[in-house]
Amino acid sequence: MSLGRRAAAEAFGTFWLVFGGCGSAVLAAGFPELGIGFVGVALAFGLTVLTMAYAIGHISGCHLNPAVTAGLVSGGRFPAKEALPYVIAQVVGAILGAGVLFVIASGKAGFDVHAGFASNGFGEHSPGGYSMLAALVAEVVLTFFFLFIILGATDDRAPAGFAPIAIGLALTLIHLIGIPVTNLSVNPARSTGPALFAGGWALGQLWLFWVAPIVGGALAGVVYPLLFGKGKSAD
Repeated sequence: MSLGRRAAAEAFGTFWLVFGGCGSAVLAAGFPELGIGFVGVALAFGLTVLTMAYAIGHISGCHLNPAVTAGLVSGGRFPAKEALPYVIAQVVGAILGAGVLFVIASGKAGFDVHAGFASNGFGEHSPGGYSMLAALVAEVVLTFFFLFIILGATDDRAPAGFAPIAIGLALTLIHLIGIPVTNLSVNPARSTGPALFAGGWALGQLWLFWVAPIVGGALAGVVYPLLFGKGKSAD
């Protein structure tokens, strides 16, 4: 499969992750009496990855996340020369997903994109009021374990065919932990899409949601093979 087609798959997949995950937060989480809440949003993010892993995992590896790509590169599972096209495709897909969500959400009277638009934040923009340090530690640690699970689930010694389930459930779990802290990123592309529309503070704090996930992902990519060997290619 050509790099161009694999990158296109990454763009489609990341669109789905942002539209599905952030869409659940923006459109459904706070709906009076019927809102899905934190648990529903966490499950939505997990389902986006689970469904896309089966849809495009055999095409691109279904990274959908610059931190995942960075972790797979540092772990020797993905060629560094192909990382930039993947990251660009992921960011483009995330922006398009956020754009479509914006068009839908703005169709309701009183919608205010500057209120957050499922953007990630810390301090006064953290759902639970958590500090920058707390947000940094949470994003690094949760991304580390997300990548650790990905590397383990896609290892050639792991049971075949179950990786998407483990990865989707892992993303659900870390959202249950991290939504109160930062709205949970663990994905710079996911953070970038909504932040571009929310502007202001969301763009000002976006740096943390690039640095922390990539650090966490890259660390996992180093630690897993040091402990257990490299296994097979993530594709």
